[in-house]
Amino acid sequence: MNFEVIQNIIKNRRSSKPALMNGKKIDNSIINDLLKLADWAPTHGHTEPWRFVVFGDDAVRKFCKDHAELYKANTPAEKFETAKYEKLLHNADKASHIIAVYMRRGTNPKITVLEEICAVAAAAQNILLGASCLNIAALWSTGGLIFHPAMKTYFNLNEDDHMLGFLYLGYTDVTPKEGERVMPLNQKVEWRN
Repeated sequence: MNFEVIQNIIKNRRSSKPALMNGKKIDNSIINDLLKLADWAPTHGHTEPWRFVVFGDDAVRKFCKDHAELYKANTPAEKFETAKYEKLLHNADKASHIIAVYMRRGTNPKITVLEEICAVAAAAQNILLGASCLNIAALWSTGGLIFHPAMKTYFNLNEDDHMLGFLYLGYTDVTPKEGERVMPLNQKVEWRN
């Protein structure tokens, strides 16, 4: 493997908001290929805790409607925002697929919850990197009711399982902005030799 290739992929991956997607559909076989990449994430004790629910075609709109209705049903009237409801309802109008990402807690008590969450995050990153290679626009979202108990119920998660977000995938005609880091690397790294 060429280090420059993986370096380029990682440095040039960008998040693209679903509103900037153009509505062109991704073939389900490509989504499946991305999920195969996710399945190669590192996993302590081979627990493979990543789980995915893939919404495509009409299921994308149905999920967005369900998400908006969950927000409405679980938000006190005085805190309810029509704009937020509408955003949840129409957020993926131009997306091809949404992948719900969650952690299924294993039975080995020696493997910590944090290790399992990290494994799922690595699996999600594999999807994002693969999507970037294929010029697929992607956004890992943790908005809406992602961490609300109602979302766990919606996906029939167990008490010890955890939602990690939604991956919005599609194509875009918008050129992504050049990446930036707000803090130099040397302020984030301590070397001990």
